[in-house]
Amino acid sequence: MHAPITGPYDLARQNEYFGGWTQPVGDARTIVMAFPVEGWTHSAAVLLRQDTPGTVTGEVQGPAAAWRQALEALSLDVDGSGYPQVGERDPVIGALQRRHAYLRPVLFHSPYEAACAFIIGHRLRIEQGRAIRQRMARAHGERFEVAGTTMHAFPSPQALLRLGAFPGVNEEKITRLHGVAEAALDGRLDRARLRSLPVAEALAGVKRLRGVGDFFAVAIVMRGAGLVDSLPGDELTRAGIQRWYDLPAPPSGAEVARLAQAWQPYRMWCSVLLHAAERRARAAAL
Repeated sequence: MHAPITGPYDLARQNEYFGGWTQPVGDARTIVMAFPVEGWTHSAAVLLRQDTPGTVTGEVQGPAAAWRQALEALSLDVDGSGYPQVGERDPVIGALQRRHAYLRPVLFHSPYEAACAFIIGHRLRIEQGRAIRQRMARAHGERFEVAGTTMHAFPSPQALLRLGAFPGVNEEKITRLHGVAEAALDGRLDRARLRSLPVAEALAGVKRLRGVGDFFAVAIVMRGAGLVDSLPGDELTRAGIQRWYDLPAPPSGAEVARLAQAWQPYRMWCSVLLHAAERRARAAAL
């Protein structure tokens, strides 16, 4: 399979910043991911490769719909041809784009997986939550052999509903995960549905899930559904704005909105770019 890439894109750099996907030995331009496919009849494994700047190619084990879902997770389903023009309007964004290879957001495989990740990881370190999800995938997810590597998809909603207990996940979190699985099976967490709704309505719907408040709702909608032109307003993005725009203090919401006018129609992409640049700057200072 193949898909055109519109706008600058570097798969290897994307994976370096965000993905952490499995890579075949010695092949930095290839990644492999496994996940339950929306519709929830099967899971799939997808191998993606970028040999040339304007195309990504790949192979799918599972439903053909998994190919588009993989592209969505990489922000490759969106026309990015206008992204460099934002950097021409805003020199700060332009400098960060060039420094970070026109970084785009990397999403969860689905809003369903995003919701599960935030619930499992609540009050845990990021590494602990990730390890629990990986163990859960090995124990209850579909298994695939891809490029000499064994991959396990996160459990499907059906498998998650059958889960009565799991090490490291307390009873309340299991109850919350069951609610997420039921919402996914009802179609309430479908990526296309959440993208089609006004942001306030999408957030309100997600907050009906047990244990999901304002912070998790924003994370599920922004990083699960993948809204291209919304502003998350998180602390690290504001800190990045303060640093890179050389402001005396973190910007207010109104100041962020004013600056972000020049970022349209890629305000989320620019926010993620600032967020990632701030993380890198803090790590380099340690």
